[in-house]
Amino acid sequence: MTKNALLKAAVLLLAGGLLSQTPVWGESKLGPQGGESGPNRRQDWLVPTQDQITPSRAVLFRPPGKGPFRIAVIAHASTQNRLARAQMPQPEYPALAAALVAKGFAVLIPQRLGHGKTGGPYLEDQEGCDNAEYAMSARTTAEEIATALAFIRAQSFARKDASVIVGHSAGGWGALALTDRSPKDMSAIVVFAPGRGGRKDDRANSICAPDKLIAAAKEFGEDARVPVTWLVADNDSFFPPAFSKQMADAFTEAGDGKVAFQILPAFGKEGHWLAEAGDEGMLGALIADAAGLNMQASPVQGASAKKK
Repeated sequence: MTKNALLKAAVLLLAGGLLSQTPVWGESKLGPQGGESGPNRRQDWLVPTQDQITPSRAVLFRPPGKGPFRIAVIAHASTQNRLARAQMPQPEYPALAAALVAKGFAVLIPQRLGHGKTGGPYLEDQEGCDNAEYAMSARTTAEEIATALAFIRAQSFARKDASVIVGHSAGGWGALALTDRSPKDMSAIVVFAPGRGGRKDDRANSICAPDKLIAAAKEFGEDARVPVTWLVADNDSFFPPAFSKQMADAFTEAGDGKVAFQILPAFGKEGHWLAEAGDEGMLGALIADAAGLNMQASPVQGASAKKK
């Protein structure tokens, strides 16, 4: 068995063992934590995680009415800096969430284990820079995304099919590990600058163990079934367009995976934060193309399809 296969087996064994236990959750009650507010019905929720003890703090946005609505889960970025991770505010991606709600989605944004007020163990740790375990980290992130998705899809306002995952940076990296799921259950995955280990030693365009990232992307592509839209801004200094294209190519060439790869115009001073700080109109147009509405994903071609 290869090292990658062993890592995958270990993650699945861990998840399986945890999920076979009776959840504890301490004093926490899963579900809504108060009323709705604002035009998009913002509501705090607690959703389960794979450690069965620490619930994830999440926010939910919904269109008017009772549904049932298609579900979108936004998977946030991360950092290897322990202090910064502990101080991370609740991710909300307001413009992105609003764009998805406008398209008819109920949008869940869970804060993963080891981050901010969710706390708990940082299970998705990629380990050191030179010995990074990118595939294992992604699969752990993917398991947490899937756990939150399963819980929210069990609610009365949720459709049980055609969910969409939107991932940013480390969250997008985890989303790529979900591409082996059934397209009937998960109709599209949209990733903004997916990856881990970007800005090595806080240097622009420097990446920890880049060959390992490419190898892991190839591994995820071997069994990919869900179409992917892969977006990166022209001035992303974490995972620059040329390197992102290498990862997308590796993902596609490994199997039957379908990727629509797009380089977006430069955004502000640092394009990596486009998903967090972009405007609703622009993000809405991207979602309309990608989230199973007008999506026509096709395999990555030899040259990047840079759109003006």
